[in-house]
Amino acid sequence: MSAAQSVFFTLVTLGIALGVSLAGVAYFRLVTLPRPAVGAVNGNDMVIMMGFVVALPFLYLALPGALLPPVLGLTLAGGLAVAYGPVVRSARLRWLLIIALLAADWFAARTAAHDPTHAPAYWLINSTVIMLMAVGAANLNAQGGLRLRHVARFALALAAYDLFFATAVPITQRLFEAVQGYAFAPSAGLRVGDLGAVLGMGDLLVYALYSTVAYKAYGRSGLAMALCLVAAFGALLPTLTPVTVEAFTGHLPEIVPAQIFFGPAAFVGHLVLRRRGPERRMADVRPPAPVPASVAASSTVGPVRPAGRPRS
Repeated sequence: MSAAQSVFFTLVTLGIALGVSLAGVAYFRLVTLPRPAVGAVNGNDMVIMMGFVVALPFLYLALPGALLPPVLGLTLAGGLAVAYGPVVRSARLRWLLIIALLAADWFAARTAAHDPTHAPAYWLINSTVIMLMAVGAANLNAQGGLRLRHVARFALALAAYDLFFATAVPITQRLFEAVQGYAFAPSAGLRVGDLGAVLGMGDLLVYALYSTVAYKAYGRSGLAMALCLVAAFGALLPTLTPVTVEAFTGHLPEIVPAQIFFGPAAFVGHLVLRRRGPERRMADVRPPAPVPASVAASSTVGPVRPAGRPRS
């Protein structure tokens, strides 16, 4: 890897990782999602999410190439429609915007396949779609009641998963190669000529989720900790490791999963933040709106019964 490739890889990875993290926190501060009807999101939901993470690569690899874009497109459309309902309240306008965005992604992928000089446009559009999805999914969980300890354990489990499937059973590299260039590929990045940097949607979801929940739980101190961990262990260390390995061994690793660095660091960060005290809940961050006095008064007064006839 040349010096130019290393610098490009590092800057793009750092920008996307921090960008999706800050976007997740901005969404959290500006948009209030409706509370889930089935109760607060908890560790059991993280177990279910981990099951999807394990199963989805096998599903993607089993699907014929022609079916990948429709499946990915429908998944993204449904996720965006749910996550951005409070942002664009008109259902018709929301679906028009989603369809326009996905159509642009599809058209850009088709154009780039015939002319590689259009690859930067495809990556910019596709990265926007995937980052919007990661930000929305992170807030659905964060505002739904997810706690930082749940996210930290999920990141640690994802680190073990990535390590296993990148070394013992090399599915990660096969999946990466299978979806590249397709419309709605579950990754964000940028390619310009021989320069390229790509992050998976799972990585982006973890960064946005950890930063948003850390901010909810501990405010600015939690956000500062999360951003430092994302920058150091989610972006810089994974991008510098291949260069270091190549310098010492002469062999450039094909892929270095970022979660093997970020997962343990995120768990340690949770343990450090936990010493500050208990996590804030959504009710602490965003108290329920006060009930108007007239409504409160009417709710405390019992039903008025009609007066009966005076007894004779």
